[in-house]
Amino acid sequence: MASNPPRENKMGTMPVRQLIISMALPMMISMLVQALYNVVDSIFVARLGEYALSAVTYAFPLQSLMIAVGSGTGVGMNALLSRSLGEKRFDRSNAAANSGVLLTFCSYIAFLLFSLFLSHWAIAVQLGSSADPAAAEIIANGHAYLSIVTGLSLGLFCQLTFERMLQSTGRTQLSMISQTTGAVINIIFDPIMIFGLFGFPKLGVAGAAYATVLGQTVAGILGLVMNLKFNPDIRLSLKEIIHPNTEVIKRIYIVGIPSILMMSIGSIMTYGMNMILTVFSTTATAVFGVYFKLQSFFFMPVFGLNNGLIPVLAYNYGARQKDRIDEALKFSFVLAISIMLCGTFVMNVFPATLLGFFNADEAMLTIGVPAQRIISLCFPFAAIGIIAGSIFQAFSQSIYSLIISVSRQLVVLLPVAWLLSKTGVVTNVWWAFPIAEGMAVLLSFFFFRKIYREIVEPLSEE
Repeated sequence: MASNPPRENKMGTMPVRQLIISMALPMMISMLVQALYNVVDSIFVARLGEYALSAVTYAFPLQSLMIAVGSGTGVGMNALLSRSLGEKRFDRSNAAANSGVLLTFCSYIAFLLFSLFLSHWAIAVQLGSSADPAAAEIIANGHAYLSIVTGLSLGLFCQLTFERMLQSTGRTQLSMISQTTGAVINIIFDPIMIFGLFGFPKLGVAGAAYATVLGQTVAGILGLVMNLKFNPDIRLSLKEIIHPNTEVIKRIYIVGIPSILMMSIGSIMTYGMNMILTVFSTTATAVFGVYFKLQSFFFMPVFGLNNGLIPVLAYNYGARQKDRIDEALKFSFVLAISIMLCGTFVMNVFPATLLGFFNADEAMLTIGVPAQRIISLCFPFAAIGIIAGSIFQAFSQSIYSLIISVSRQLVVLLPVAWLLSKTGVVTNVWWAFPIAEGMAVLLSFFFFRKIYREIVEPLSEE
């Protein structure tokens, strides 16, 4: 097993902009690949028909919930691990890593039970009393997809945990290799398993689920090997995993639970939006699902930047280096807003072209073109909120991110979308997104200033 060398971590010495690029760029690239395979997955499924695409869309909120649990736990582990390394408390950083592995298995058991007992109900309830003649087919395909990706989700949870370990110690290039490998395997096996190529049975929507699970499992195994072989800043120990440090687990979840809840709110939002849009048609729901896949091309790089920024902030807070924190924040805000402005431009200029990749017919284009143009107006505001949230997570103040997320998606977005749906015009529903994001950026600015004054500014006096 690896040991902890008494050396200076690059997060305290490398020039800040160079450090953020070196930390974030591999994750931004790997998340772009992740976005690509999500889009490719839906493109292949769309070739089976609009109903198959709708089925995957109805499974998406629950799939997102699973990712929220794994990612949120990883955020808590990441923050504690990076801060402990900055403070040279290697015993605490090792305990954070080993506790994270234990929590990985606990998360998997929870979703295995979900797969066995709740996956069919979770799809059916979104369609409600839909009069669509294909409702039964959509439910069957959605259940098949969801039960596979949740029941065989150990690979996903391992992938998220081991990649977070690499990220928190500055080895983002290795994290990129793990994530990219999983995504490439998914892309390769998607058409093979969906359409039955090269002697494989034709599995349809279930084939897309199996390809996803295969990619996640390979990425999880690769992440474990990389931590054991190439990450000397932590020491994984089976003894520590099966005899957890309850105090460390508590500290992980102090940060992790608000992060889990914050990301889970997105699942609740998409679940609620699916139910609102189903009243109009399953085509409207399919459009919403396609939008979520397309917007990931711009959100994923910003989240990659955010994931690279969090350990930089946490480390330099532990090392009491205010100037480096300031420079990191300024640079990240500018870069994130620039990326999102590009997203707004692309979705406003090429909406029909983007929808064409998903085999969109005239009905889908009629709904989808204005949807992309309206929703993408909020992208630059979302960038501000994402980067502001990094300082909350890095300094163990994730409760503010939770408040903002609840306010945006549950207090404003869903009620406004429901009210606008009462106009009987589906295009009006999309305006709920810019309205909600405008409110969220005001809250983000307020909490950011509060945290900065209370936590960062006092560092200059030390």
